[in-house]
Amino acid sequence: MNKLFNEISKLNTEQVNPNSINIDISSTEDILKIINTADSLVAQAVAEEIKSITQAVDIIHSKLSTGGRLLYFGAGTSGRLGVLDAAECPPTFGTKPEMIQGIIAGGKEAMFLAQEGAEDSFSDGENQINELNITDKDVVCGIAASGRTPFVLGVLAKAKSQNIKTIFINTIGHEQSKELNIDVDCLISVKVGPEVIMGSTRMKSGTAQKLVLNMLSTAVMVKMGKTYNNIMVDLQMTNAKLIERAKRTVMMICDIDYEQSTRLLEASNYHVKSAIVMNFTECDLQTAQTKLSDSNGFVKKAIQE
Repeated sequence: MNKLFNEISKLNTEQVNPNSINIDISSTEDILKIINTADSLVAQAVAEEIKSITQAVDIIHSKLSTGGRLLYFGAGTSGRLGVLDAAECPPTFGTKPEMIQGIIAGGKEAMFLAQEGAEDSFSDGENQINELNITDKDVVCGIAASGRTPFVLGVLAKAKSQNIKTIFINTIGHEQSKELNIDVDCLISVKVGPEVIMGSTRMKSGTAQKLVLNMLSTAVMVKMGKTYNNIMVDLQMTNAKLIERAKRTVMMICDIDYEQSTRLLEASNYHVKSAIVMNFTECDLQTAQTKLSDSNGFVKKAIQE
């Protein structure tokens, strides 16, 4: 019998879910209840991986803090989720696009239309290390629900052989992950169990991966001073909505009105962090920028100093 067939047949995500066995003859409302009930279990499954996620955050933070990059690699749904998380960091946290990148097997076209067979090349994954000039200053994070996607495994193996830090996210659980003998620095394996629709890993598996990616990038950005309390203060004002959000942010933190906030942002060249420091320390823009530089971008530290 085919080796791949045997591997897939054993995966938790490829088993029949007894709770959705009659979904094909259920009413619309019952179908939705079945899906929602299954989804409600995902957050707890992710919670059981907090220690591994903590390890991953610390690895990523150590590299990004010294000028390195975080690179997500995946295929299909997993790859799209990595691209999504990376794409949202610049407008949300003011990061440079190259700091966090998402690479999907099959290239940009695969984001919108499945590229059949793109995930099956181990060597294509290996080649990514040289093509993207990935070094030990960076972090490679592979994402694969099944834990066995050749493209992702190729990237991870090549990275590991060159002493590049590696993180692997899958949704099959640690027991089945051990059977794959994958050597990485940090394994995040969320055991989501059988999908509502057998093998449809865009469902619970995709949700779990999205939650983990949210945690990774958000926690790292918080540790890099991208928030004041729990408010985004390094957002890029690239559209009208974000400009107004910036004004509201400054109003809330500085306890001032709309007009005052607008004037303060104009004086700070619409840099939220500088505007806040200028307000609390009654300094000019140049001094505020110096304070922020000295505090590694942490607003509270800049104000206290």
